Amino acid sequence: MITLGIGDPDMPTPEVVIETLREHAARPDTHRYPSNRGRDSFRQSVAGFYERRFGVQLEPDTEIIPALGAKEAILNLNLAFINPGEVALASDPGYPVYTSGPILAGGEPVPLPLVPELGFQPDLEAIPAGVRERTKLMYLNYPNNPTGAVIEDDFFERVVAFAREHDIVVIHDNAYSEITFDGYEAPSFLATPGAKDVGLEVFSLSKSYNMTGWRAGVVVGNPELVSAFWQLKTNIDSGMFEALQEASAAVLDSDQSSVREMCKLYRRRRDTLVAALNRIGLDVEAPKGTIYVWARVPEGETSTSFTEKVLEEAGVVVSPGSAFGPSGEGFVRMSLTLPDDRLNEAADRISGLVG
Repeated sequence: MITLGIGDPDMPTPEVVIETLREHAARPDTHRYPSNRGRDSFRQSVAGFYERRFGVQLEPDTEIIPALGAKEAILNLNLAFINPGEVALASDPGYPVYTSGPILAGGEPVPLPLVPELGFQPDLEAIPAGVRERTKLMYLNYPNNPTGAVIEDDFFERVVAFAREHDIVVIHDNAYSEITFDGYEAPSFLATPGAKDVGLEVFSLSKSYNMTGWRAGVVVGNPELVSAFWQLKTNIDSGMFEALQEASAAVLDSDQSSVREMCKLYRRRRDTLVAALNRIGLDVEAPKGTIYVWARVPEGETSTSFTEKVLEEAGVVVSPGSAFGPSGEGFVRMSLTLPDDRLNEAADRISGLVG
């Protein structure tokens, strides 16, 4: 069985993270309850990283809160801001927590279709007036999981104007900003003029630093929204282990060479898989970001039927696009978290089912 389903990096966590954790885990001052607000050193490192990487200035004391990974943050942001009956616009296709989170908070998730002809951006003007009036949150994610789409135009500026006009809080899931190819550098939503007035960004260390098991992330942006998120968090968990905060700070402060090497590896894997899939007749474009390839299923197949056929007849696991929302129908997602030879073998196995 070859698994191209879940996006869990197969590379080790950078050594600076492991060594810093080892050092600080041995220090008694990290063994007590942490503060939900995070260590000063961690927040300073996040602020420094955002300024160097994105040109975004963050106030460490009021605009930064640690999170136990992006998933926890995204779910809890619904509990912090959604009232019963209010709407959360969820990127479709998108990360499933964009829809499950509002439901758990008593709200209503409404799909925000990402239009292929618009570069997998939503058509903001197509959102019905009745939905806009009830919308409290809007979830966006670029570079995008699962499509691999990136932002290269004024879309974020249009989002800021739309959110301000309709009093909507924008949550940008910035999980893949460091995994980009072909000279593209992903922006932070917060680099957009006025973005900090209308929203928050969730930055995760999971994919960028091969730290999926460490559960390290951060919520940054509008200070009033950050404060509301902190008030919720104080009633849910006791904060991030302080030795982990120091380890996360160390990799954010590093020269980012591990990220550059990781992107080289993923680019080679992307090129390998895209070439193989195009060779066997699947319609695939090489993404400029993320660790996924988004492929159209053959004519006559649905996302589910093709996924089942590939599993049962080729022994390859892929993710049906419909699992990410109604607009994902007609596609499958394949992860790049396997060595080149296994990616080639997966394409070879699938080739017998295409055509």
